[in-house]
Parts: sequence; structure tokens; C-alpha cells
Amino acid sequence: MPTALDELARASAPAPVTDAVRPSGFLDLSPDPRGVRGRRYRLPALVAAAAASVLAGARSLTAITEWITDAPAWACRALGFPVDPLTGTVSVPHPHTLRRLLVQLDGDALDGPVLSKLRRSDK
Repeated sequence: MPTALDELARASAPAPVTDAVRPSGFLDLSPDPRGVRGRRYRLPALVAAAAASVLAGARSLTAITEWITDAPAWACRALGFPVDPLTGTVSVPHPHTLRRLLVQLDGDALDGPVLSKLRRSDK
């Protein structure tokens, strides 16, 4: 686990992650390339987690999925991953789930809603 992730794991409150995942609200506007059936994880949570892992130093798909697997539970909750109501554990995606999504994502389709919302907020 990279040094930045060690610091994240030692943080006492989720405030830094909460500030970092605000862009996930933009991702709600992006088209989801996955089929409707079997969606367990929301697109914004998956993309925000991938982005957070890259910001923390991940440079490959393997490193991205390892970061998500090793992230503290409170960080995964802040990123938007589902919590089991009975056990309170946070469910994170299997590495293959994230790899399949990242291969399917169209960068231009992802940029469009984000850029248009940013332009509207500037006015």
C-alpha cells in the first residue's frame, strides 16, 4: 500500500475524503455503459474510487483495484459503496468488476456532463 494510503488509513475522520468525492455528484449525469441487470455498485462510486486511487498514486488497473480493496471502510462509505444493513460492513467490488467497467467507459461521454455542469456553475 502506498504511503498516501497509509496516511488515509490513519485519519481519524472522513472529512478529507468527503471533500474529495464531491465530483461524484457530476458523475450521476454520465451515461452508464453497463446493462441494467446486475448493477450492484453505482457508477459514481466506482469512478470516484478509481479517481481517488489514482490521486493516491495507483498507476495500473491492479493498483487501482488493490487500493479500493485496502481502503478503510469509512472511505468506501464516503465514496458511495453500499453498506450491509445487517452487519454494517461495506461492500467493495471485485477487481474484475472494476476492470470491466473501466474498459467499457467512454472518456468523452464521461467528460460531457461534467464539463457542461461546470460551465453552468461558472455563470
